[in-house]
Amino acid sequence: MQNDTNKNTLMFLVCAFAILIGYQFLYAGPAQRKEAAAVQARKAAEAQAALTPGMVVGADGKPQPLKLSRDEAKAQSPRIVVDTPALSGSIALKGARIDDLWLKRYTQTASKNSPPVELFRPEGAEHAWFADFGWAGANLPGLPTPQTVWTAPAGQVLRPNSPVTLTYDNGQGLVFTRQISVDSDAMFTVADSVRNQGGAAVAVAPYASVQRQGVPDTLGKTQIVHEGAIGVFGGVKDEKYVLSQTKYQKWKKDKPDQTFESKGGWNGITDKYWLAALVPEQSETVQGHFRVVPASGVDIYESMFLGAAKSLQPGQTVNHTTRLFAGAKTVPLLTRYEYGGKPVVWWQFWNRPASVIPSFDKAVDWGMFSVFTRPIFNVLEIFYKLVGNFGVAIMLLTVALKLILFPLADKSYESMAKMKKIAPEVEKLKAKHKDDPAKQQQEMMALYGKEKINPMMGCVPMLIQIPIFYSLYKVLTVTIEMRHAPFFGWITDLSARDPSTFMNLFGLIPWDPATAPLIGGFLSGPLHIGVWPLLYGFTMWLTTAMNPPAGDPLQQKIFQLFPIIFTFTLSQFSVGLVIYWCWSNVLTILQQYIIMRRYKVDNPIDQLLNRFRGKTAEAT
Repeated sequence: MQNDTNKNTLMFLVCAFAILIGYQFLYAGPAQRKEAAAVQARKAAEAQAALTPGMVVGADGKPQPLKLSRDEAKAQSPRIVVDTPALSGSIALKGARIDDLWLKRYTQTASKNSPPVELFRPEGAEHAWFADFGWAGANLPGLPTPQTVWTAPAGQVLRPNSPVTLTYDNGQGLVFTRQISVDSDAMFTVADSVRNQGGAAVAVAPYASVQRQGVPDTLGKTQIVHEGAIGVFGGVKDEKYVLSQTKYQKWKKDKPDQTFESKGGWNGITDKYWLAALVPEQSETVQGHFRVVPASGVDIYESMFLGAAKSLQPGQTVNHTTRLFAGAKTVPLLTRYEYGGKPVVWWQFWNRPASVIPSFDKAVDWGMFSVFTRPIFNVLEIFYKLVGNFGVAIMLLTVALKLILFPLADKSYESMAKMKKIAPEVEKLKAKHKDDPAKQQQEMMALYGKEKINPMMGCVPMLIQIPIFYSLYKVLTVTIEMRHAPFFGWITDLSARDPSTFMNLFGLIPWDPATAPLIGGFLSGPLHIGVWPLLYGFTMWLTTAMNPPAGDPLQQKIFQLFPIIFTFTLSQFSVGLVIYWCWSNVLTILQQYIIMRRYKVDNPIDQLLNRFRGKTAEAT
């Protein structure tokens, strides 16, 4: 016995030593060498950056240009102020770019003192985002560049009905004029002209570009929301206009250079809620491009279009107009621009006016279930106008969906109630024919036929609700109307998760679980379970308890775990979705309870009430 113990001990030590050696050679050693190489490379990059003015070492360990603060980047150019009811910012005279915009009507957080949302940021700052316009020409010197400083009368301020004018004379016979106007919402109009005062004919082609120099880490991470290149192209040879989208990661990795030929249309770069889109003249044939070009350690994402070359004889002037949408993707605003300001309601399928900007409302990512998501949003908007609260509108939408599905659901719950009523007889049949599965199945089918029960009917309401559930989740996620929309009490943003958590007794303890050492991320992540997810878990448990039990004991245990699993899962979803699901469960429970009472079937609600009455009687 002692020898066996010694052998086991020796084998354990040999195995432990082998594992240690293997770990050192196969993992720790290569990791150390890789880290040493990275340190050496960073030191070399630091030495190179030190020899080059204006260069620093980036997060990837490579030299890259020094990033300026936003104010420093803004100060690199004289500017014209932009001041509208919806926008504030400025236009850079250097390059004549629209590169400094804030959205007055939207704040970064739900806090009262939150600053407005930043849309455009000047070049030179980290994650610059701007719109650029100009002219291209082969072997044509003197065209304006990003370094060209345009002139403008002092004191100009861009406001609605108050355009600004910029000029540039290249000294070689070409005079460029740019008039920029803006409406009270989000649409700029850039009217460019070139006059040839030289002695020879030239050819110039207009272009417009939206550039994003580097993408914040927070963008392009979720699968349900499109963020990246977007455009609607078509119209050539009467072909249909088609939406084209490429997410940031795929854009860089798989499709860094895409070209589209289009008659009119539009293209740009979109985030979850914000859009910068270029709209050429709709009678003009253009080439649209989605490009990703690495430059000085930064990936430059560009969505642009290039118009046809125009011949410019001496003494002639050519003109070109481009519109720029820069703002929030609100559905009514996009629809208004799409139809040129003409009133259009969502259910108007006849006598609908021709679109001025094709499919502009598709800038909102309605997804593959657009046949559900768009109507759901429209109904939500109608209810919101009636009650003034999107949370209440979601509950009214739930009632409307229940009414539409009522006949089907009523048959389903009736079948489920009958199945629960005959559950004891089913168990007897299983025990009687436990050694003959075929006979057992035959007897059960005969019993179902006798009681007029369709066992598959219980699945139908759930199957129908899956696309509705996904569509509502999509609507709550992608439409800006839900952003920072309050409900009641502590719910100030229906598009975010429930901010309360049981870890601090739902706010009774003045402590943020995220600040806990080591486990703060876990407590504020998977264990962040608020009031509404717990209410959902309770209603799901009650719904499961009212359904007929599964035939297999293992399945019964799995179904019993579902309320717990889904409570944790939905705690990370938008609280608007949890409110919908919880309220839907309440309505389902009410409908099932009425049917079960009608067929005199035992149910957990009556059991709970009887227990409560029994305790009350004992107390008295």
